[in-house]
Formats: sequence, structure tokens, C-alpha cells
Amino acid sequence: MLNDADSRLPFPDRPILFFGGKGGVGKTTMAAAAALDLAARGYRTLLVSTDPAHSTADVLQVELSDRPRSVAEGCWAMEVDPEREADRYIDAVKSRVESAAPPRLLGEVYRQIDIARVSPGAVESALFDRFTRILEDEGEDYDRIVFDTAPTGQTLRLLSLPELMTTWIGGLIKRRRKVGALAQMWKNVAGTEAADLEQDPLLRALEERRDRFQRARRILTDPARAAFVFVVIPERLPIWETEKAVETLSKHRVPVGAIVVNQVLPVRDGDATEDPFLAARRERQAGYLARIFEKLGDWPVLRVDLQDSDPVGVDALRRIPVYEP
Repeated sequence: MLNDADSRLPFPDRPILFFGGKGGVGKTTMAAAAALDLAARGYRTLLVSTDPAHSTADVLQVELSDRPRSVAEGCWAMEVDPEREADRYIDAVKSRVESAAPPRLLGEVYRQIDIARVSPGAVESALFDRFTRILEDEGEDYDRIVFDTAPTGQTLRLLSLPELMTTWIGGLIKRRRKVGALAQMWKNVAGTEAADLEQDPLLRALEERRDRFQRARRILTDPARAAFVFVVIPERLPIWETEKAVETLSKHRVPVGAIVVNQVLPVRDGDATEDPFLAARRERQAGYLARIFEKLGDWPVLRVDLQDSDPVGVDALRRIPVYEP
């Protein structure tokens, strides 16, 4: 049963939500609060952390693994380890190659795969592979999925992968088909039985991955199904980074759903006794808030006042006041 509308937090309501931002701005806290709010509104909700820091478990004060665990009524949570996913992905690639490559070449092929494991982009690629599987495997079991992402730079690389990887995998598929066709031609000339190219395990794996990436891209770029929520604090560097990130997501057609301004000093009504340091800090924040509305005001801007204690645990997270200024 859904709660009264007045008690709902004003986060975007989409089947898929991403929370991101510069490290230390409170994106994990906001993602957890949003997931608990969605669950309280009657949605079966899954909170997924892809942040290597794994602070989701700390915020919820529970132990989490890479499988969903119930953390509150209607809410489950899990943490995905990017490095472990990269290792799993490499093992899966080796398994496929073993059935397709000549035994005399396996040693060199494995060496090249191990080199690829430590190359730039390998972790993001493996992480996105797991992300697409979560969307497909868990999407049937949950009404809402909330992703607590890594700091902005890694997240932007992750979300740009579908477009880049689809093109790259398409090239691999063409080359694999060309090699397979030449092999079939040679076997026909030699009078030996030709292998069925459509049964090529590497070709099937490449095509299956391409199709999953394409499906994921359709979800990421559909404003009715997904939205990215940026969490920022009223300081110069986080604001600048968020402005750049919004611009990057727009280029990849990933919809932005809201800007959450966290750790805002509460308004004081003409208190002449206020500490000069706090007064100066409040004045500086007012300037940064004005810039946020100027540069990012095309999207809903939400505000969270600075709390007098860290909101950890389900009960505290449910009490976080998120409002539209």
C-alpha cells in the first residue's frame, strides 16, 4: 500500500535511477534514501552499489554481497565489486576461447587476455557487462532499481560504454565472420567437412553481448525508464564537475532527472548572534546555490540541509528531509 503523497521524497520516479557525483558529496546516502522511499511507496526496490568504496553497507549498517539481501520491507540491496567482476569476465572469455582456439595457440591467447585484464577500460567493461545482466535478470523481480554509482569520472566512462562497445563489438563480429568464411572455403577446397559458422562459440558470445549492450542503451536513453540524479554540495569543484558531467551525459542522450544539493546550511532569520565563520560560510553557499540554479536549473533542483549527525541505518535514512526549495 502506498504512503500518503505528502510523505514521499521528491526524487524522480523511474524504473531505473542512477545516483552519482563527486566523491564525498553524499550520493550513497541519497541513493539509499531514495530506495527506501520507493519501497515505502509500495515498489519492490533493489539498491545496487557499483562504487568500489562499498559504502552502501556502511550507510545501511548491514553486510552486503553481490547477491540481493533484504534490508527493509520491500527493499533489497547488493554491492558489486568491479575488480571481482573483471576477473569473472576474463575467466569466462578464457573458457569460450578454449573451445574455439587451436590448443597450440592457447598459451599465447591466454597471455593476451591477461594483458587485456589490466588495460584501461577493462574493469568498466566487465562492470557494464554485470550491469546489463542485473537489468535483465533482476528487472523481472523488482519494480524499481536504484544504482549507487562510482565517483563521476568512472560513472561517465561506464555509461558511455554502450555506444562505444557496440561499435567495437560490431567490428569484431565482422572480422570473426570473415575468418570463419575463409576457413569454410578452405575446408571445402580441401574436401573436409566445413564447420557451421553459426555454431562458432566466439561469434555467438560476441553477438549475444552486442545485443545486450544495445538493449541496455535503449533503457539508458529512454527518459520514461531511466534518469540520472546528480548529488552535489554547494562548493566550487563539485559544482564545476557536475556541470561537465551533465554536458557529457547529454551528448550520450542519458536523461538527467534531478540535481540534489546536499549539506546546505539551514536558513537563519536575522540572528545577529550567529558565529561570524558560519555567517560567512552561509553567504558563500548562497552564491554557489545561485550558480547551481543558473547553470543547472533546467532540471529539478532538490535541497538537503546539513544534518547534526550522520544519517546511518534505515530509520535515520528514512528521516532525511529532501525538499524542493
